Amino acid sequence: MENHESERPTLYDEIGGEHKLRELVDRFYDLMELQPEFSEIRVMHPPTLDGSRDKLFWFLSGWMGGPSHYIERFGHPRLRARHLPFAIGSAERDQWLRCMAWAMQDLGYSEDMQLRLMHSFFQTADWMRNKAD
Repeated sequence: MENHESERPTLYDEIGGEHKLRELVDRFYDLMELQPEFSEIRVMHPPTLDGSRDKLFWFLSGWMGGPSHYIERFGHPRLRARHLPFAIGSAERDQWLRCMAWAMQDLGYSEDMQLRLMHSFFQTADWMRNKAD
């Protein structure tokens, strides 16, 4: 019996690989910096977003089935633990999700891809909540 699982393209491949993922992360952080509606999540980040851009890119690369850049540099992501210093409620979760949805729309992601990614992003973002609403 053959295993066809390895022949299936990853999300990383489906979105266009490294260049397209970097484009998504950069658009996400550009919007966060430019749009007042994302101010609550912007203040959780350092004054310059270069390090945040890299960390999200590295994380999403492995999360989408591409190279494990984040794990190679920092070990297991431990997302919830790494975000505990920040008060994250539904409003912050929703800002993050809206910013990512906007970035995908700006970059012309298909509706199907947006829905697939937003479903997964919501599960992770909702799990990150650590304060009562």
